[in-house]
Amino acid sequence: MNKNIDIKKVLEELLKEEIVSLEPGLNAGAIIFELPRDGRFGDLAVNTAMQLCKKLRKPPMQIAGALAEGLKRRIAVSAAAGMIDDVRAEGAGFINFYFSGEYFRRRLQTVLDQGAEAFRSRGGAGKKVLIEFVSANPTGSLSVAHARQAAVGDALANIMRISGYQADREYYLNDEGNQINILGRSIELRLRELKGEKIDFPEDHYQGDYIRDIAREIMEKRLNVEDYGRFGADYILEIIRRELDDFGVKFDRWYSQKDNCNEVRIKEALADLRARGYIYDEGGAVWFKSTAFGDDKDRVVVKSDGAYTYLAPDIAYHQDKYKRGYGLLVNLWGPDHHGYISRLKASVAASGHDPETLCVVIVQLATIFRGGQPVQMSTRKGQYITLREVLNEVGSDAARFFFVMRRTSSHLDFDLEIAKKQTSENPVYYIQYAYARICGILKQAGAVEPGYLDLLREKEELDLVKKLCQLDYVLEICVLGRDPYLLTVYLQETAEAFHRFYDRHRVLGQESGLLSARVALLRAAGIVLALGLELLGISRPEKM
Repeated sequence: MNKNIDIKKVLEELLKEEIVSLEPGLNAGAIIFELPRDGRFGDLAVNTAMQLCKKLRKPPMQIAGALAEGLKRRIAVSAAAGMIDDVRAEGAGFINFYFSGEYFRRRLQTVLDQGAEAFRSRGGAGKKVLIEFVSANPTGSLSVAHARQAAVGDALANIMRISGYQADREYYLNDEGNQINILGRSIELRLRELKGEKIDFPEDHYQGDYIRDIAREIMEKRLNVEDYGRFGADYILEIIRRELDDFGVKFDRWYSQKDNCNEVRIKEALADLRARGYIYDEGGAVWFKSTAFGDDKDRVVVKSDGAYTYLAPDIAYHQDKYKRGYGLLVNLWGPDHHGYISRLKASVAASGHDPETLCVVIVQLATIFRGGQPVQMSTRKGQYITLREVLNEVGSDAARFFFVMRRTSSHLDFDLEIAKKQTSENPVYYIQYAYARICGILKQAGAVEPGYLDLLREKEELDLVKKLCQLDYVLEICVLGRDPYLLTVYLQETAEAFHRFYDRHRVLGQESGLLSARVALLRAAGIVLALGLELLGISRPEKM
């Protein structure tokens, strides 16, 4: 038996063979493995029977039962022989796999032998992926909404890279257009105000204190500024870069609309769509025939006054992404962009690309609590919590974890007080403390060689072993869902399993065989916790 076999891949192939045996030519589509929420229902599960019930016109449990029995026979004569104790049809029609002790021992040994590399996958097959996130206009400091996107996008890129993808991070810099003009007028008015002129400041202009700071710098340094909008955008962009750097988020490319998505590129993109029959003129405007691809109405790309709508440069930008060789585009957007997805996917299809290669992840907003009350936010008036303020209060580690610890599709409540606590109530502290505790024990153990894994028989030992062996599947689920939140849940559960084990069982002072086994268990736990924290961009202190 090969201890390094990809058990999931073997089971997937066996399941496909068994499906065809039920009915020649039958295809269940993509086979997605899940981790059962309750460990009593096995170690891995698939809902294939539920996907087949309409095609076979049979109840899911009947199909699951037949597949489970067939899988048992196939597993017994496959590379997975001895790795699976049982296959059962359970619940509403799930097929649950129960791994053997031998599987867990071999997987644990692989982790000890290879370290973090044991979790590196070739599933992505080197596919080029571009993850575009944050992309805030350079008109103000980053808000907590941007901060959440930054934490999610950076963690997702890390996870996709270890999963075999060539994942790049990109920030789309919307550095021209009306918002830059408004920024320039806002700075100019504040400058005139600082010079003593009475100004009736427009409500639709940027009113935060940072606008006064920019104006004050211009005045105090006696700068000769010809374009206030350009000066302000460059000034704010440097602030954004520093904030993201302090947050540990580094982009592979900052894509300037002004430099890379100029009028020439836009005209080329629209000309391409016109040649394909998807651009037409009507009422003095230029229209994109997005209804040809399921959109509810056609969209204007050039207004009657000759100005481009937001869609025009976005079409050019996404065409350029494909030209650069990316096979999968992942965009992280705020909830206010939800209605924009269909028209952009339509433009991708009209350009000759599969619209499914554009994945838009809507990252819901975050509410910051202080003193038990949510802080109100208003970007234009500058009355909103910034990433910088959060970093100053709780630090990068807590901020990154808290921003990721809920599904992107769920609103996030961020409690600053909990994030600052050094107790088990703070999940970041709880996980880091588990890792530091492991490092301390291993240091005391000295040169003890790990081994004798068959001596790990106590319930708390086996629970921790099983949890450590789940990381592969957790990472795969994060990739498939384009959401790293499950990794935060997994790390909390792993830390809890470690603390539960260590509170009940001694490591040091045991007889040599059991000492070696428990040292091995702790080394593997340290590897897993360190890797998980690294993927989230969080530090791994060896002392606390």
